[in-house]
Amino acid sequence: MEKKKVIIIGCGRVAAKHIKAICKLKNDLELRALVDVSEDAPKKLIEGSKLSAEAKEKVQVFKDYKEAIDTIKPDIVAVTVPSGLHYQIAEYGLSNGCNLLLEKPMTMSSEESRLIYELSQKTGNKIAMGHIYRYFPLVKYLREDIVSGKFGKITHGTIYVRWGHGEDYYQSAAWRGTWRSDGGAMMNQTIHAIDLLVWLMGTKAVSATAMLSQRLRNIEAEDIGMAVLKMDDGSLASIEGTTATSDKEHEAMFSIFAEDGTISLGIRNGKPKLNIRYKGKSRNMHYIMQQIKADGIGSMLNALNPHTGIYDDFVKALKEGRQPLADALSGYSSVDTLMGIYRSAKEKREIPLPLQEPFASSDMTGFFR
Repeated sequence: MEKKKVIIIGCGRVAAKHIKAICKLKNDLELRALVDVSEDAPKKLIEGSKLSAEAKEKVQVFKDYKEAIDTIKPDIVAVTVPSGLHYQIAEYGLSNGCNLLLEKPMTMSSEESRLIYELSQKTGNKIAMGHIYRYFPLVKYLREDIVSGKFGKITHGTIYVRWGHGEDYYQSAAWRGTWRSDGGAMMNQTIHAIDLLVWLMGTKAVSATAMLSQRLRNIEAEDIGMAVLKMDDGSLASIEGTTATSDKEHEAMFSIFAEDGTISLGIRNGKPKLNIRYKGKSRNMHYIMQQIKADGIGSMLNALNPHTGIYDDFVKALKEGRQPLADALSGYSSVDTLMGIYRSAKEKREIPLPLQEPFASSDMTGFFR
């Protein structure tokens, strides 16, 4: 099968991870274009990449994403621009025969995410979401056993995402930390963690209760948020997301508690943390060996660059005619849940999910005045 043609729209810091993944999967993928309003950003990306000299020559540079899509006619469009621009690019890409790799969040409103999901269904073009935690080692095998009932009835789940960013991060671009284009710690840093927790629990959120605060970061949106989700099976999920911690100590941890065991996994400063217990005994090695036997020892390294896992699964999904592991529905559902969290904080009440009325992050403008 011919290599899938990829173009990347947006040449910020995350685009480098995409190129690294494309290099790793060079037998299946080829980068054909970079798109950015800046002339220097694409050049720096190409120069700093490990693309071969031959591969670099194939990369065209565009300022206009529509021109790039029309010219290259790519198989995959990777969207790595600020979140507020996702909707217009996703709509054009899907309408013009492209499959999308969309960084989180899908869009900045529940309505726009619903429309993109429905357009994907209508056109038959697939979307892989940048919900990186679904692609971490062991995760899919743990979910299979949780959903099958091996661990017994789920009582609750918890996540915390303490992904500190200093003022230099927020000052590096005018859109960072704004309600319209970025959102705060819950929207930007925590949404894919929310996606993973709900997915791992094998259930759906039916309501959200939340509070937001601004403590240390000089931004428009929240630098800390806490929420509780009520799930359709009666279990609960608690969420903590913040950027008001040290930018030198990034950590995220997921835990699921059930009548016959406890599952905790996460990452701290790039190092994995794991504690899986079943009926009082550790099951860490059982799942590690299951991963290695099924997907090879190299799959254990996906945590170093989860985008390799996203692209690898996406290529296989296109070949096999199936949906990606983190698909369009996951993108829509996670945004809808997040908007429910924001709405709960704004209206100071429990919000039923899925939302019955549209809500956008821009509706939070002025929340902290």
